[in-house]
This record gives sequence, C-alpha cells and structure tokens, in this order.
Amino acid sequence: MADYDRRNGGGRGGYNNRKRRYRDDDDYDRRPQRRRYEEPAHIKVRKLLLGIAESPVNKTEDEISSIAKIVVDGYEDEHLRTTFVELTVQLVAEQPLKIPFVAAVVLILNPEKPELAEQVLTEAGRAIREYLEAGQWREVKLVLRFLGCLQGLLEGDGVFTILEELFSRAADLQTASSEDSLGLELVKIILMTIPYVLASSATGFEEHASALLEKTDIIASAPHPLVTLVDPYPGWGDEEVKEPQSAIGLLQKQLQAESTSGWHLRCLPRPWKQASEADDAKDSAAAMKHTLPLVSVPSPVSPGPRPRLPEIYFSVYADQDFETVPSVEDVASSILRDSLVDTINVLDFNRNATAKFLIELDCYFAPNLFVKRATPFDRLKDVEAGSTTWKPEDVAVDAVFSQLLQLPNPEHKLVYYHSVLIESCKIAPAAIAPSLGRAIRYLYRNLDAMDGDLVHKFMDWFSHHLSNFGFTWKWTEWVDDVDLNYVFPKKAFIMGALEKEIRLSFAQRIRGTLPDPYKPLISEAKEKDTPDFKYSSDRKYIPWGYDVSALTTAETPYAPQTREILRLLRAKAPDSEIEEHMTAIETEAASLGVEDPSIPSTDALVTSILFMGSKSLSHVLSHIDRTKSLLLAIGPRSDLARRQIISSVMEYWVEKPGTGINIVDKLLNYSILAPRDVITWALSDKLHKGEGLCFAYTYEMVSVTLHKVTNRVRQIVSARNARGLPLDQRKILDETLQREQSEMRELFGVVEDALVGVAEGSVDAMAESRDQDEKAETMLRAWGGRWLKVYRRKMAVEEAWVMEMLDAGPKGEEMEDVKAEEPAENGVHNGFSVNNGLENGNSNAESLLDLA
Repeated sequence: MADYDRRNGGGRGGYNNRKRRYRDDDDYDRRPQRRRYEEPAHIKVRKLLLGIAESPVNKTEDEISSIAKIVVDGYEDEHLRTTFVELTVQLVAEQPLKIPFVAAVVLILNPEKPELAEQVLTEAGRAIREYLEAGQWREVKLVLRFLGCLQGLLEGDGVFTILEELFSRAADLQTASSEDSLGLELVKIILMTIPYVLASSATGFEEHASALLEKTDIIASAPHPLVTLVDPYPGWGDEEVKEPQSAIGLLQKQLQAESTSGWHLRCLPRPWKQASEADDAKDSAAAMKHTLPLVSVPSPVSPGPRPRLPEIYFSVYADQDFETVPSVEDVASSILRDSLVDTINVLDFNRNATAKFLIELDCYFAPNLFVKRATPFDRLKDVEAGSTTWKPEDVAVDAVFSQLLQLPNPEHKLVYYHSVLIESCKIAPAAIAPSLGRAIRYLYRNLDAMDGDLVHKFMDWFSHHLSNFGFTWKWTEWVDDVDLNYVFPKKAFIMGALEKEIRLSFAQRIRGTLPDPYKPLISEAKEKDTPDFKYSSDRKYIPWGYDVSALTTAETPYAPQTREILRLLRAKAPDSEIEEHMTAIETEAASLGVEDPSIPSTDALVTSILFMGSKSLSHVLSHIDRTKSLLLAIGPRSDLARRQIISSVMEYWVEKPGTGINIVDKLLNYSILAPRDVITWALSDKLHKGEGLCFAYTYEMVSVTLHKVTNRVRQIVSARNARGLPLDQRKILDETLQREQSEMRELFGVVEDALVGVAEGSVDAMAESRDQDEKAETMLRAWGGRWLKVYRRKMAVEEAWVMEMLDAGPKGEEMEDVKAEEPAENGVHNGFSVNNGLENGNSNAESLLDLA
C-alpha cells in the first residue's frame, strides 16, 4: 500500500520527485559551490576612490576611513600603492568637487603611513610643475587646492610659498601692462586657494592669508580697462544699466569680509574632521610633517592656449523674492561657482557625468548647506530661520549659464552646454525644469539691456532646449509683446526663436504649440515643403503678404527663357546651351533699360538651381557642383551680379531663411561667393534704415561668414607655429598670414562702417525719415550699437589671439636648422593630419602652403 501511494503521488514528495527525495536522503547539499572571488585590493581602492562622496546615503567619513584602511593594510602591494598615488592626483585634476575628500584620505593615512603621503605629495609636485610649464592654469589651481587641503601635513608656510611666488609674477605682468589678463588669472588662483587652506586641518595661518590679501587687493580691486568689453548688460536705451561685477574684485571683497568675521567658510566641507573622529585616528598635529615639493613658477609665465579677458560674475537668479543662490556678498557664491565651472569644463567629454555631478552637488559641500532637492520655490518661505534658502539645482543651472553666456566665448562649443542642461532636465525634471523656467524669464526680462551676442546665444539655446521637450513653453506670459514692432528686442527674440524652432521641426507642428495670438507669426507659406518656382507661369509671381496694388505689370519678365534653362538643367545639357538662354535674358533686360543685365540672368540661373535642389541640402549641393563653372563665371562680370546670387537664394527661401544661410555658406566654400559679398549684401544692400539688423538670420549670416575668415587666420598661425616646420615654409606662412590678416581687417572695417552709420543715425534712409517715427529710429540706432560692440569685441579678440600665439611661437634661432619630419605611418605630419584639410577645420601646414 505504501508503494502504491508513493508511485501515485503519495508520501511526502509526490510521484517521481527525485529532487525532493535526494534532499530527504542526505543531510547536506552536494551541489558544487561557486568559487568565491576576492576583488584585488587595487581595484577595490580604485572603485571606492572614484565613487567617494557620490552617495547621499553612505556616510562620507566611513568611505574615507575605509579607503585609508585598505591602502594602509595593503601598503606592501606595489600595484596598490601606484594605483592610489596616481589616481589621487588624476582625480584632483578631473573631478574638482572631490578634492577635499581625496585630501582627507591622505590626511587619515598619514599618521600610520607617512611615506605614502610623501609619495602623493611628490606626485602632486611633479604634476604642478608640468602644468606651470604648459600654462594650464586651471590644473595649477586644482593641484594647489589639493595641497591647500593638505596644509596640515606641510612644514613651514606650506602652499603660501607658491602663492607668494605667483603673486610676484602677477605683479610683474600688471606692471608691464594694465590691460594684462593673465596676471588676474594668477591672482584668482591665489584667492581661490586661500579658503581651502584655512578650512584645512592646519591652524595659525590667518595672518598669512590676511597679509596676502593686502597684496592682491592692489591688482584685484583695480578697474580693468577691458571690463566694458565683456559687460553682459551694457544697456541700449532708457532701461536701467547694471554695473558689471568683476569676478576677481568680488572674490577679493568676499575674502576680506571673511577675514574680519573669523574665516567661518561655512560652505566648505571638513571631511578630515569627521573621518578622524569616526576612525579614532591619532591627532593630525602629532603626525609626521612633510616638506612641500620644490615648485618654481617660470618667468616669464606661459599664457596658455586660450586668450583671456576680465571675467564678469553673471547670474540668472538675481532680484528674486527668495535667495536661491548665494548672494554676491557671500564668499560661497564664488567658491561654489568656481568648483562647478571647473567640473563642467573638465568633463566636456561626458555630458551625462557632468549632469549627474551638477544634480548631486549638495553631496560635495558642507552638510545642510542647501534646502532639499526639488523644493518648490513657494515653499522656501517655510524654511527655518537661520538656514539658507539655496536651491542646489539653481546653483547648478546658474553655473552652466555663466559659461553658456560667457563673453567673448566659452571654453567649449555652445552645444555642449546645451546638452548638459538637456541631460540634467531629463535626469531630474522635477528639480531642473522649474529652475530653468525662472532663468528663462529673467533673461527675457533683461533682453533690452543685454549684449547682442548673448541675445543670440540665449535664442539658440532656448529653441534647442524646447525641441527636446515637445516645444512646450508658457507662451501666454509673453503675449503682450506679440503686437510690438519687430524693432523691439523682445519681439525680435520671439520671431527669431520661432524661426529656429521651425528649422528643428516643421512649421505646422510649431504652429500647433502656440496660442492664437502667435499664429499669425507663422504664415501658411512656411508650411510648404518646397517653395514655388516664380518663373513657372508668365503671370507675376506674388510672394506671401505682398501688396498687390504695388504691381505695375501682371507679367513675370524672362519667364519663358528661365523655364527653358530649368529644362536644360534637368536634361544635363552642356553649359553652352544654358548660356545661350542667359544671353537672351540679358539682351531683353538691356532693351528694358536694366542697368546691369547680368542680374536677371543670374537670378534665372540660381532660382532654377534652387528649385531643382529644393528637396534637400544634398540635392542642391549636387546641382551647385554640376553648374559650378556657370556660377563661377558670374563673379568676374559684376559685383552686383555676384551679390544677386545671395539675393536669389534668400528670396527663394524667404520663408525658411535658415536653409538660405546654409546654401550661402556652401557657396562660400565653393569660392563662388567671397566673404565681402555676403557682408556687403547683409549690411548694405539689405540694411534699409537699419531694419535688417533686427532679424536673427542676418546676424547669423554675418557671424558665420566672419568666423570663416578669422578661423582661416587662426589655422595659418597654428600651422606657422608647428613644431619642426622648416624655416622656408614658415616664411611663406608668415607672408600668407600678413595678407590674410590684412583682408580680415578690411572685412571688419566694412562691418564697422555700416554699423557706425546705423548707430549714429547717419544712414541715408534714416536721415530721410527722421520725422516719421522717432521711437523706431531710436530703437534702430540701439540695434546698430549692439552689433557694433559685438564685432569690435570679435576683432579685438582675434588680434589679441594672433599676437599672443606669435609671441609664444618659435623665434629666430629656434627656427634655424630645423628639418622637416617624415610623415608618420598614421598620417600625421609635423603635428598636423595630412589626410584632412581646411574643409573640416584642421590646421594642415601643407594645405595652407598650397593656398599661399
């Protein structure tokens, strides 16, 4: 009976339950166990060090003690020692927010393994010497900050020895020139190091800091003559002008205020203190002291790779009901900004990591310094008295905008800063989105006083950001500005932003996201994929919104001949056949009394090419390439005909000027147009009374064209300074540089002459209509002033950059006896790629010599 029950599901295990019976019969599990893997110590230390202070859940002091214990216990492992020493210094230069915590690890292990702390200091000394020689001043500042956090380990004056030498070099630079900006950078390094020294485990250095502040006050507090050049809010009319705040002058005042109040420095973390208490370590004062590695600041100092102008403190969270970022009176505003800006610019290769650091920035400063993340703005009134109302997301967004809207240019391409804000908003939308909204409103309110270049940078970011989030914005907030004349900056901004949004999507979709008052700004003609061919009929082509009563004839001249040109282009006929019909157009134009008959024939050819290539940019480039000889033949015949090419392009793509700008840019690459043609067309032919300056696409066209010219000069300078370039080739490049610089100055001169006329109201069209609308004329003159300041600054920056690079390049004897190097197997010759030319922006010495 028992057997029957077992076979049919009886008993404990059921029928054929071998696994259950196996376990019943044995007292232990005989299955093979997975071999336990013990992670090597150097890998464990690497992971812990890279992730230090990142988690808001784990106690940072426990992480510090854990790392120090593993390193001390495994000191005999050479691989572990090497990994720890090298990674420590590498982390200092690549992740600035973690410097105090990395320094705390060294402080904690010093009492037990002072020789390891000595190795870290030696490696830091080697790194800072290399950075000084290369002029990498940000890295110099970060390593000095690390040494400042380790001041408690150093004998004597510690880092103050280096700071004093830096001041000596800064004083020499300022004495040589009052317009020097490198000296300001050295003073900034000194001032940014002092707080970390006084927040370290060292004591008794307050007098050293105060004495150094007295010296730096001479340089930091002096007004710099170039501050007005980078003023973000110069003001152009009746609006209140904001006084620019020098970042270094602000920092000097903040530190002086801290010195009188006892150097509280409440924003800086003291991880070494908590870790010592948690680990029950020996008193750091009793630990072994070390001599600071020998560091000598070279004289003269290297200027580094980037030209410098005075730095202005810029914030998008001023004038709020609650202080969501530190005020300019608090030294925390400068300390937080400096650490975040360095993090943003160092990690440009990984926008996701940058966004993560920004969102978690409250992990890297003093505990309870900020309110809880994503706290609504209207809940800040409930914050306890005595606590700050600083929002970490506002501090992070403010830092990104300080770089995005930096004058004259930020360190990296603008799209990088765009992407950081986009990624931050995707990772923490509840926290970042409201902060961005308040930043946008602040910038929009100040458009009338804002620098012209910053207006367009803001417009580019705004449209790009909206394109990543469904083009949603509270447009109803700005509805009162829709009915303004387009000469008003806010109306011009709205029009420009909508046009850029259409480029990133399509007109019908953008129209659907707007309230009714905005919809007339996007005409039905913009919704067409392909513009009409104005020569398709003999009847007059009437563009959208054209005043029909102004027509003098209902016929389109030259329509039959142009249609024949279009047919021949489609049939890929020889150029001679097309030229016959162009000649026929010119003959008819001459008979009608046209001053330059080549203008209508040029319009017929270019319009036909554009119509054929209207499907995509690649299509039109293909047709331009095929008809390049015909287009090149236009240039020598007439300057007006050459500029008619631009008029035809922009008229055909009048509803989508961004496409027209791209085509004009390609025509410059083909040398069908010259930069002077584009500048003259935009700032003379289409200037009118200065109204052309109000349109974003005009600014974009002029800026893109000038960038091509200035970039070519920079490429020649870089090629001329290439290591190992023979003397004869260098002389050829010097001659080419002089010629290109002369042409660049002439081009900026054309821009200057046109804009001065608008700014002063001396343009003919403005002089003839002064009695018509004084308010509009005042606004147009302000537009001229905006543009004039922007391009004067661009010219000054380019001239300064060339001068600095030539001074830093090889001189006389250095260029003699230099032989050309053989091309390497990987295609690199003399430091330049021989596989890439000027088209993709590489400074190819041989290509430049060919052009010379």
